[in-house]
Amino acid sequence: MAAGDAASAEACFNEAIQISPNFAEAYSNLALLLEKKGATDEAEVCYRRSLALNPDYPETNLNFGVFLADLKRFEEAEAAYSRACLLNPQSPAAWSNRGVLYACMKREEEAEQCYRKAMSLDVDYAMARFNLSYLLLRQGRFEEGWYCLEARDWYAALETYLECPRWQGEALSGKSLLIGYEAGHGDMIQFCRYAAVLKAQGASHITIICHPALKTLFKTLNGVDAVIPFDDHIPASGWDFWTPPLSIPHFCKTRIDTIPASIPYLQAFPERIAQWQSMLPAEGIRVGLVWKGNPKFENDTDRSIHGLDLLAPLGSVPNVRFISLQKGAGEDEAGHPPAALPLIHLGSQIKDFADSAAIVASLDLVISVDTAIAHLAGALGRPCWVLLPDYKTDWRWLAGRTDSPWYPEIMRLFRQPEMGNWSAVIAEVCGALNEFVQQRRRILVTPPPAVSSH
Repeated sequence: MAAGDAASAEACFNEAIQISPNFAEAYSNLALLLEKKGATDEAEVCYRRSLALNPDYPETNLNFGVFLADLKRFEEAEAAYSRACLLNPQSPAAWSNRGVLYACMKREEEAEQCYRKAMSLDVDYAMARFNLSYLLLRQGRFEEGWYCLEARDWYAALETYLECPRWQGEALSGKSLLIGYEAGHGDMIQFCRYAAVLKAQGASHITIICHPALKTLFKTLNGVDAVIPFDDHIPASGWDFWTPPLSIPHFCKTRIDTIPASIPYLQAFPERIAQWQSMLPAEGIRVGLVWKGNPKFENDTDRSIHGLDLLAPLGSVPNVRFISLQKGAGEDEAGHPPAALPLIHLGSQIKDFADSAAIVASLDLVISVDTAIAHLAGALGRPCWVLLPDYKTDWRWLAGRTDSPWYPEIMRLFRQPEMGNWSAVIAEVCGALNEFVQQRRRILVTPPPAVSSH
């Protein structure tokens, strides 16, 4: 199992059970293996068999708690985690996972207590500090939140490869700096704004590494002198420092009221705008739609809308023309939308984010789930409404707000009132869209004030 040979591992565990039918640990290991391959029902049977044979095995209780939490069976998961903590109160993993559960249940004070308990048991247990970072950042407690976010290791491969020292907040006057890449397209779009901040601190030359689809767009980024896509050759040295993008807020001491939010900080290319104009409707309010994100994202099941039928009520708003920006997941739906929601589907023709930027720059509004297009609209200074899940709402949208200090006066947040309730969100968006259209029409028909002559 450790080597990734699931089939051989499964055969071994089953053989062990044949030899010793009361071997609790074998059932526990088999359950974990079955869970990883998606055999949920079989995995649960094995977990329960293991616990019936040995209810006092801490690891089984812990793993079963993770299993149940993933299925959102929160009360059962809490019981399993409580048992794991009781059996092995010195386990930082048990306390940290229990904290994750409480965070998912919005019992944030208890979650924080669990994370800090785990950290007190093992100061080097990075996962607890990382989990705490999300909680703190969501609450706007940026000072400790950015510090705890440094426990992540997403950039480990790049750090091992590069020979220049990592920037730790040293003076940058006259220094060259490489901003690495980490996480997804949306993260890079949100945090690339810090290039201008570091340039203002005196950096003489800034290079940024990014996803290939962002390369052309990032050439418009303020403060950046060179852009390297990560599928190109990246020199191992040549800069005075390097930094992961999500570490910059920590060393720049960013707080809620000091977020660098000079909007726009990315631009669409005029020639690209001209290329897309003929494909956009000449009349009506142009509204871009994105209802699905990358299915590989850990919370995609909750942050994505799984059918265009749920968005169909938007089609009842008069004088609106909807444009699908969906790329990848959702393209098949966009080609066959419900009759109540006519769409102009452009997503399949989009080659990179410079194309997306050109389309977004020509729209009146973007309505998107929590994915990269929302950040793109914000970075371009285009009005954007973001539809957010109630479960595991991303930390960057903070808690309880209908606006975003990352994109002030640009972005409006619509939140599920409870887990999975997209219908209420869409109803609220329909009302807001009617108001938006009426406001735009008033602007268009209101004559300019008369100019008196003397």
